[in-house]
Amino acid sequence: MNNDNPLTALIGTWQGDKGQDVAPDPDGIENNAFYETFVFSETDDVSNAESQNLAAVHYRQRVHRISDNKLIHDETGYWMWDPENDIIMHSLTIPRAVCLLAGGYIKRHNDDIIFSVTASLDDEIWQIIQSPFMTANATTKSFKQTLTVSESNLSYSQTTLVDIYGKEFEHTDQNTLIRQ
Repeated sequence: MNNDNPLTALIGTWQGDKGQDVAPDPDGIENNAFYETFVFSETDDVSNAESQNLAAVHYRQRVHRISDNKLIHDETGYWMWDPENDIIMHSLTIPRAVCLLAGGYIKRHNDDIIFSVTASLDDEIWQIIQSPFMTANATTKSFKQTLTVSESNLSYSQTTLVDIYGKEFEHTDQNTLIRQ
C-alpha cells in the first residue's frame, strides 16, 4: 500500500474496554458497557473497470458486554479509499441481515486521521440494505460514523437511527481503543 494511503494507519489489532452502547429496549433505553477488538488487515489494491483504483483494508469487529461477557455485536467489512476523488467508503455487514455502504471524507488534524462516513435509506449512493424481517421490525434508517486514528489510539462514535418498538431511536456506540 502507498504510504500516502490513510488506511495504512488502521492496520493492526486494536482493543478497548471503555465502550458505551445506548440501545433501544422495549421498555425504553438499554445502556451497556462493552469491550471490543478490531482487527484490520491489508488487502491488495482494487481496480474497478480498469478506471478506478481503490486502496482497501478488511476488518472484523467483535463486541462483548462487560456485565456478562456476551457477544453483542459481530461485524465485518472493508474501509476503502478512492485517492483520485479523495472519498472514503465503509462497507459493513452484521449477522442481523443488515448491510450498508457509507461514504464520506478524510480529514487530517495534526497527527490524527479522521474518517467520517454516512449512509441512509433515502440516499441514492450511500445506502442501507436489510432483510424483510428487519425492514418490518427494526428498520435501520441512517448511519453515521466518525473514526479518529493516531499512532496508538483509535476512537470512534457512531449513531444508527433505527425504527423499532414503534418509535425512532438513535442507537449510539463509542469507544477508544489502543493498538496492541
